[in-house]
Amino acid sequence: MTQKRRDFLKQSSLIAAGTWLVPHFLQAQGPTVSNFQGKRLIVIQLSGGNDGLNTVVPFENELYYKARPALALKKSEVLKVNELLGFHPSLAALRPLFDEGALSIINGVGYPNPDRSHFRSMDIWHSGSNSNEYWQTGWLGRYLDAQCEFPHQAIELNNALDLAMKGERMKGLAMSNPQQMIRDVNMGYNRQLAGMANDHHAHEGVGYLYKTLLESVNSADYLKEQLGMRGDRSRNRPQSQFANHLKTIVQMINSGLETSVYYTQLGGFDTHAQQKNQQARLLKQYADGVKYLVEELKATGEFENTLIMTFSEFGRRVGQNASQGTDHGTANNLFLIGKNVKGGFYNDLPDLADLDNGDLKYSIDFRRVYASILENWLNVDARAILKKEIQPLDVIRS
Repeated sequence: MTQKRRDFLKQSSLIAAGTWLVPHFLQAQGPTVSNFQGKRLIVIQLSGGNDGLNTVVPFENELYYKARPALALKKSEVLKVNELLGFHPSLAALRPLFDEGALSIINGVGYPNPDRSHFRSMDIWHSGSNSNEYWQTGWLGRYLDAQCEFPHQAIELNNALDLAMKGERMKGLAMSNPQQMIRDVNMGYNRQLAGMANDHHAHEGVGYLYKTLLESVNSADYLKEQLGMRGDRSRNRPQSQFANHLKTIVQMINSGLETSVYYTQLGGFDTHAQQKNQQARLLKQYADGVKYLVEELKATGEFENTLIMTFSEFGRRVGQNASQGTDHGTANNLFLIGKNVKGGFYNDLPDLADLDNGDLKYSIDFRRVYASILENWLNVDARAILKKEIQPLDVIRS
């Protein structure tokens, strides 16, 4: 890469976020062929390591109360869904989904030789690698490479693109606000194009730069045209940044955007101290936001075409610490929401009497969930994307 091209990529406001200045988003000329088949996946990442044991609560297990004298939820607080397990009360908004069979809870999800670093464990979840492998592409990015023609088929509501959405040939788009992205694209395009026009010693790469700029402004124009004035229908949308991101997803879906994957996150779950109030507040934001999202999808007839997955990079340790919090753990629960999931508890919680040095033992490899989503929902070859033969989990009705 020449120095001028490097300078452009560093200076451009479009690439500063490292996300959505990608060639081949939309060609300036020619047809815009899409492989979009009507089904979409929405991924919600609970960043920081949500405490799964206080999310799905074994309220009849005395070992739970012994390990957490200050943190354990009282039986009277738990939203009971069967004779042994219940939800954190902040998840009340999800109870109707559970009752109608549209929420599947998979317990004990993890991977062999777990890593307790936020960054490393998230990379493992994002890439789909083993804990001793270091991959530079994400599982959804490789889905883009294999199945999609344009980066707008995978959109992350964030200022930067996570590894999960980065392929070798193609990357998804990241934006915290589509309207701001449109303004930034056009400002960057005009500024950089003017600079190239004034450069009388333009090098051989200027054609590439111009093409990239042109494709970027086409991207912005496409989003502007598609999004239009359409919005959500709800007057009861929760007030949080997380809910705002879900609103943007609703607007994009309502606008007919041919996007197969949406990705967003809710952070703050690294609860080493004073966990009770913080987790309660965050779980309520999550549950209220998901309730709003599902209601909007149902109102427009899009719920049956949508699968929502919620995960966290790891759970917390079984025992509480001295600061009335919990430290980094291993296995966790994972939620799938949709009309075509096999609802209820897919399996039991890990055995609290059989721990691995104070941590829950995983029983389901997270890549089995990915394989099920890829094979049974997105209708692609999971082996090619996950780079190994993985038995899909029988949790989605294709």
